[in-house]
Amino acid sequence: MLPLTNRIESRKRRRGSDGNSGRLPKRGKYACTACRRSKSKCDGESPCRRCQLNGISCVFAKTGSENLTAALVSLERISRFEEQYVAMQSNMTAMVSSLNQILSILQTRGGASFIPSNVAPTTMEHNLHRERVQTFPPLPGFAPPPRIYGSYGIVPSTTPSDDEDGIPLPSLALNAPIEALQGLANAALARSELTTSRKSTQAKPAPAFPHVVEKGLVTDSEARELYHIFFAGCHLFIPVFDPTYDTYESLMARTPWTFDAILAIASKIRSGSGPMTPTFHACLAEAQGIARSSLFGPVVRKEAVQGMLLLAAWSTNAWLPSGHAVHMALDLGLHHALEKLANTSKTRSKDEERDLVISARIWLCVYWFSHQMNLRTGRPVVLRQENLIRHCRILLSHPMVSPTDLRLVAQVELISQKTEIYETLAPLKGRINDNTLAFIKEANVGLDDWFQDFDGLHHLIKDEHSLLRNFLAGELHFTKLWLVCVALMGVNCSTMSFQQREVAFQAKEAAMDFIQIFLTRECRAALRYAAHDTLMITAFSGVFLLKMVNLFPAELDAFAITSEVITLVEHLSSIAAERYALPLRIMLAYLRRKADVRDSILPPILTSLPTSYEKIAVKQSDLNFFVTPAFTMEELGFLPPRSGSVIAHSSVPTWLQEKSLTDLGLPANGLDGIFIEVRGADGWTGDFLATPDAW
Repeated sequence: MLPLTNRIESRKRRRGSDGNSGRLPKRGKYACTACRRSKSKCDGESPCRRCQLNGISCVFAKTGSENLTAALVSLERISRFEEQYVAMQSNMTAMVSSLNQILSILQTRGGASFIPSNVAPTTMEHNLHRERVQTFPPLPGFAPPPRIYGSYGIVPSTTPSDDEDGIPLPSLALNAPIEALQGLANAALARSELTTSRKSTQAKPAPAFPHVVEKGLVTDSEARELYHIFFAGCHLFIPVFDPTYDTYESLMARTPWTFDAILAIASKIRSGSGPMTPTFHACLAEAQGIARSSLFGPVVRKEAVQGMLLLAAWSTNAWLPSGHAVHMALDLGLHHALEKLANTSKTRSKDEERDLVISARIWLCVYWFSHQMNLRTGRPVVLRQENLIRHCRILLSHPMVSPTDLRLVAQVELISQKTEIYETLAPLKGRINDNTLAFIKEANVGLDDWFQDFDGLHHLIKDEHSLLRNFLAGELHFTKLWLVCVALMGVNCSTMSFQQREVAFQAKEAAMDFIQIFLTRECRAALRYAAHDTLMITAFSGVFLLKMVNLFPAELDAFAITSEVITLVEHLSSIAAERYALPLRIMLAYLRRKADVRDSILPPILTSLPTSYEKIAVKQSDLNFFVTPAFTMEELGFLPPRSGSVIAHSSVPTWLQEKSLTDLGLPANGLDGIFIEVRGADGWTGDFLATPDAW
């Protein structure tokens, strides 16, 4: 039996919960908002009985002391925000003032020494008498733009601000995170749409810098020849142009930056294995000079992004220029083009429609190229919002579709799959079990579906020679090779498990298929126009095959595989891509030293030594006798030089050294980890002055 006190409490609870008792509970310490408004008694519970019966929400307002505490906290936060705003305002004003001061000095003195106005006269005199005067590095080949506005020049932003304080803000935050920059771009776009009635009637300014033909550096006939060389094949590898719209006259008038970059790339290809011409140096200096000026001024033309992409694509160090292209595209609002293009309810003129198509094409190319650089260099993915590309297929059914749009859209959708593959397999660090094999199998099925899907869409474009279709097949096979290399990262393949061997042999088949595609007649000729990325993955596929021969000489047809790679080496050398052939030459030289493989490899056919190799060759007498023997020029397939120089084993990239020949995983520093830096010629044979690191 319950104690008396418990029974009393039990009766009280029953009476309080009895709906027919009619008695209200005792008044609580605080009343809820509903009871206070109706001036009724409240039991102080949460929820109270009256609110429960009436079926309304029961809310208790804060007491005076609680409201006072919250108010004090809010005031303190507001005070902190005000202090931060004042500090940011002060810093922004100082930055704008400094930039305007630099601009005025550059425009008036044209490279004279920079002396701040706040320096004392004695300090000025001391600095002026120094042996070396500190100067700004001049932009190559031209002075700053004479106009107030310019497409790419170093110009201050004179756009009136809607802010009450009237502080001019920089139009491009180069060092801001991508998410913040995209947010600023979205806010700027929303503001421009709200203030349409107040838009300036001033037309888009003319390009700030003259092109090389206007400056007399290249003749019109030579420029036309180089333009046709570029659009004979280069535009297939960076599908950001429409040849029917981007004509010679149109590009020359709209974008000197892109025009000069096109001529530089075409001049490089025209030179082949010979020395670079003055035309190449002039066009490259002009294009890179305009590119540098875009770092410190507003960019008002979308064609500037095309120019930056070209400099990145044919560069051996594309990370920085591709990142700047992303910032430029976001700053121009190009990431909204697909959404606008998908909105068919709004009536647009033909010019407006063309402008949206061009913007969408440029944005998709930026998105794809940025992801490509991230995944193939081992860097983190920056643009992660897939909603930015969800309407990408609208280009394929648009009346203004370009022949290369199918390749572009296919690459964009493939990148999404590759990102998921990398983020799933990379953290495993080579641990392959049944679940991993199931994922790899599922990923291969997804890749096959991707290829079949886009292969069936070729009727939408004019692909007379099936070249673009072969490119898609090549991307399919290399991606299958790449995903296995990601899965095998950190694995010592000399002691592989059965599951690891299984995926390695799958990758071998994919690498062989990829190389055979690019050795066919049509793709073989197109490789002459290829950008750095395509040549890089071609060389990587050959190195992977030779590593497989080293690991499994008895299980593979060493003669057939090495013969294919030797053919690839000869072709790369013939198109002046010796930088990409050198890793393959080193691997073949190593295999010819192995007793169990040497009889299956054809001897090298000796050719003349590229001049650029003198930058990395050393004398045999300078090497330590006890270290791994160096590779002679005869072993690499070159005629022996008079100096008897060799390539030291220590200069060979880590992924190609003997200690790493059992490593089939992706190199730690990305696919670029298989190359030796050939200074001066930068991978192109012939004597010419050292170009900037971007080339």
